[in-house]
Amino acid sequence: MKNLLYKEFRLVINPLYFLTVLFGALLLIPQWPYFLAMLYLFFFIVPNVFTNAKAINDIGFTMMLPIRKRDVVKARVISVATLELAQIVSAVPFAFLSMSFYPYGNMLIDANLAYLGFVFMMYGIFNVIFLPMYYKTAYKMGWALTFAITASVLFASAVEVLVAAVPAANHAFDGLSGDALIRQLPVLGSGILLFALLTALAYWKSVTNFEKVDL
Repeated sequence: MKNLLYKEFRLVINPLYFLTVLFGALLLIPQWPYFLAMLYLFFFIVPNVFTNAKAINDIGFTMMLPIRKRDVVKARVISVATLELAQIVSAVPFAFLSMSFYPYGNMLIDANLAYLGFVFMMYGIFNVIFLPMYYKTAYKMGWALTFAITASVLFASAVEVLVAAVPAANHAFDGLSGDALIRQLPVLGSGILLFALLTALAYWKSVTNFEKVDL
């Protein structure tokens, strides 16, 4: 597994892709849909990772080695999850800066703990849709990416509408005060747990699909 991960981060994932962490700085834009900053990962980085893997025939060459298919999938799932976690972790300081710069909040959901929890959920939703669909063929990415991004955008939009239109949701998920942040801790915890569960499910479903692929 160590060698497979080394291959992922040396051959498949260009080190420049980790510049995606700079998207977190978009949280400093006032009165802006903050989910968009986290969605750029799916618009630019993930497609490039899988396109690059296809261009270098990563699957074909890797499967010529005495390696189990499940390990190939595990390495890719870990690499994608690493990019996602790097994006979220790098966004944290910008979120706290945003809280300091704009104490009166954002027109949509604030860059707070609940927001970070929902980002974890959104990334989990993307993983559980995109990865199993991709590994039905291990080379066709278009529809899988389309469905996964659409689901992620719909989820983010639903959260924004909920916070804007439902007072109870606004009270639970929005706000930057100390009391508000304490109320949001369960959302952050739930988001982290859901991300872990959905990504694990994505892995097992991807393995099941990839085992059926005749390479």
